[in-house]
Amino acid sequence: MDSQLSLWFCSMSTAFCFVFFSFTLLFSLFSLLIFVLRLKLWCTCKTCQAYLTSSWTKDFDNLCDWYTHLLKNSATGTIHIHVLGNIITANPANVEHMLKTRFENYPKGKPFSTLLGDLLGRGIFNVDGDSWKFQRKMASLELGGVSVRTHAFDIVGSEIKSRLLPLLSSVAGKEQVLDLQDIFRRFSFDNICKFSFGLDPGCLELSLPVSDLAEAFDLASKFSAQRALASSSLIWKVKRLLNLGSEKQLKEAIKVVDEFAEEMIKQRREEGFSDRHDLLSRFMGTINDHKYLRDIVVSFLLAGRDTVASGLTSFFWLLSQHPEVESAIREEVERVMGSSEQFASFNQMREMHYLHAALYESLRLFPPVQFDSKFAQEDDILPDDTFVRKGTRVTYHPYAMGRMERIWGPDCLHYKPERWLQNGRYVPENLYKFPVFQAGKRVCLGKEIALVEMKCVVLAVVRRFNIRVPHSNQAPRFAAGLTATLRGGLPILVQEREA
Repeated sequence: MDSQLSLWFCSMSTAFCFVFFSFTLLFSLFSLLIFVLRLKLWCTCKTCQAYLTSSWTKDFDNLCDWYTHLLKNSATGTIHIHVLGNIITANPANVEHMLKTRFENYPKGKPFSTLLGDLLGRGIFNVDGDSWKFQRKMASLELGGVSVRTHAFDIVGSEIKSRLLPLLSSVAGKEQVLDLQDIFRRFSFDNICKFSFGLDPGCLELSLPVSDLAEAFDLASKFSAQRALASSSLIWKVKRLLNLGSEKQLKEAIKVVDEFAEEMIKQRREEGFSDRHDLLSRFMGTINDHKYLRDIVVSFLLAGRDTVASGLTSFFWLLSQHPEVESAIREEVERVMGSSEQFASFNQMREMHYLHAALYESLRLFPPVQFDSKFAQEDDILPDDTFVRKGTRVTYHPYAMGRMERIWGPDCLHYKPERWLQNGRYVPENLYKFPVFQAGKRVCLGKEIALVEMKCVVLAVVRRFNIRVPHSNQAPRFAAGLTATLRGGLPILVQEREA
């Protein structure tokens, strides 16, 4: 009797499992069908076919350049990529509408948060609503203080004096090729780790050591960004579920980042944090949740490392093609600082209007973050009469905007710092015409700190060295990532300037 009962239960369990998994499979297939129908993967328009077949690569090295071409040829400066459910715009009026006028209707959105959720969690760059407001307010108070900016300035100055300049001197005049992009990424990572965690990874030491944390962070950023390139989110979600390929590598990289963050938080709790100046210690006075702390600080790590390195790399690439700009910067430094070999002070940097203009002009042409996306909460109509359906991804494209004649005039492709000057003084442009630091309520809180860091590097390097790019006439080719990164880096030769 017991054996029959056992057999009956076994049969019922098998039948239940069969019915359950059959229902799950059918429901998944139905969901997939709905998803595919909404994506319009059958779209036969020229733009969508070019995207799906990658035929655009015959004429363009970079996806951002193809988008720029399409946007230039659009009467409104707005295009549709139907297969991605994506509206892309380079129209300043649309940007202002998204970032200011109807800000509440264009949050980051759940689709975006899902893409970067494994890496950034509930960090400020990956959330909306009350969580974003709380972190924004807290970060504004911390980053806006004079003591924090002075602390950041001291960190950057120390890294320049003790590592960047000695490294450049060690290869100067030796015909030894150095990857400047790699150097700036190491430089920025050292700085942001000191600023965020109070930790020095020593990436820019003369031996250029391999950092497990830096490598893991690079891989995590790279594979998170690749998710956005998939024609369907189902592709990477299935890979994540099965722990395959890039999703497996992403999981392993994030594990390294998580373990590091957890160790730093644990160590700080044990040692005390009230007398320390790094961001982690400052936030620990308000937040007790370890995971939340990790998400917040990792977000600042991402923002402060890759953007500064990208901006500096592009700047020196442009400078190698425009010796007249380099000479003008040196003349301005001489006029403001004289023969002093000391680092420029905050006040002295404020007087260097041409340097500021040269950096902004570089950021106009090569913004570290080439595009940014939001997701419409409700149906809407953009100022150029583009209809936006609820749930649609809407992207504004700073890279393309910097190349639009209708915005910057017929010389928009020329590197021309003078466009930012009037009577020798820097004059700002409308932020919605130049949304490199975002605009509106989400304008970058670390903007001033990042600009000071870049100015410190430029001043220290151009005063002592001539940086030359052997093949500077070759157009940049970008690797897929959250920020603009040159494929193959930026090979340079270094020469000491004559006294």
